[in-house]
Amino acid sequence: MRTGTAPCGLRYGVRRGGSAVGYCALSLRSGTRDENGFGMGIAHFVEHTMFRGTKRKSASVIASYLDRLGGELNAYTTKEEIVLHAQVLKEDLGKAARLLFELATEATFPDGEIETERGVVLDEIISYKDNPAEDVYDKFEGMLFEGHPLGRPILGTTASVRKLKPGDLRAFVKTFFTPDRMAFTVVADIDEKVMEKRVLKLVGKLFGQIPGQAGDDVSPSGPVIPSGAKESPWAAPFSKTVDKRNHEVNAVIGGRAPSLYEQEDRITAAVLCNILGGPASNSLLNKELREKNGWVYGVECTYTQYADTGIAAITFGCDKPNLERCLAGIDKILARLRNEPFSERTLKAYKKQLLGQLAISSDNGEAQCLSMGKSLLAWGKIDTSAETRARIEAVTPEALQAMANRLFAPEVLSRLIYL
Repeated sequence: MRTGTAPCGLRYGVRRGGSAVGYCALSLRSGTRDENGFGMGIAHFVEHTMFRGTKRKSASVIASYLDRLGGELNAYTTKEEIVLHAQVLKEDLGKAARLLFELATEATFPDGEIETERGVVLDEIISYKDNPAEDVYDKFEGMLFEGHPLGRPILGTTASVRKLKPGDLRAFVKTFFTPDRMAFTVVADIDEKVMEKRVLKLVGKLFGQIPGQAGDDVSPSGPVIPSGAKESPWAAPFSKTVDKRNHEVNAVIGGRAPSLYEQEDRITAAVLCNILGGPASNSLLNKELREKNGWVYGVECTYTQYADTGIAAITFGCDKPNLERCLAGIDKILARLRNEPFSERTLKAYKKQLLGQLAISSDNGEAQCLSMGKSLLAWGKIDTSAETRARIEAVTPEALQAMANRLFAPEVLSRLIYL
């Protein structure tokens, strides 16, 4: 793997891997939390509408450009990022890379095309409301971070999206889509020195050999705290039940967790949440609520990290008669985590499981490429698998117990239930 920073400030990472297929991603450090003064939902709307035309390509040409090569083009928005990514035959990576940069730097946001895409986004907002499992988590996060930029819904609201104009989109792009806020990553079966040379040549043509613009910097030793990070205090823990008159109960239980920059604590939290409710059927919640008792359709514990905080959340869906059983079962498991440390032998087995999951995930070129971009934006570097393994192996039973008390003490937990 080779990483570096171009003269314009753009960070890049290239890794040899895969076979006939190559992957590339352009990650931009701008998301929902950066929308102050622009209108709620604008980051996600920009992500959609940049596909609706550039200075050189119409919406129809963009839609079919990689399709004709047998490739795929996609994008997504988070609270802190917008990411464009593509997968193509490795010999077509140059075309895919140029398209990603063209979308990010030359989108024109034509009026007619924007109105078409506005309808798509409004339908997406409505569809989320029709999916209680998605909606309850969004509402929970909004309540947990109420009054803070992280509390904004990624999609915005129907009212806010209707107000967005082409000029707003262009202003957002001009403000945040600068090379010093970008990371470009590639995973392909191509010599890494060759890939690095091609990336620098492409970036040099686009942005020139000028120094990066002034702004937030990313380095392994210092966090980037995005705009609005300290503008309001965090909301107090809450417990709320909403009667949705649904057949299924959907619930979220959780609270704030370590940020991206709490290095040791975030690894400990990740290990704990994987043990508690990771994808394996032997996770504590899965084993108790689903496999043993059949109380839930699904249950998991997720851990999401932001620049200045994080969120650890248990989510599940069940029949109404099983709700109290589920809540009691979760309380019992959390109490055991807080009060009883794991044995070294048990923890060793859980660590091996997590390392296996990460190894399998890293074997996916697309997942690798996206993870590399996130790491470059956050820390200015990409950890090796050996570094990641060492951090996981360093987690102790005592550290896990302390983290369980930090994340899952009754007085810090919030709860939202849709009946």
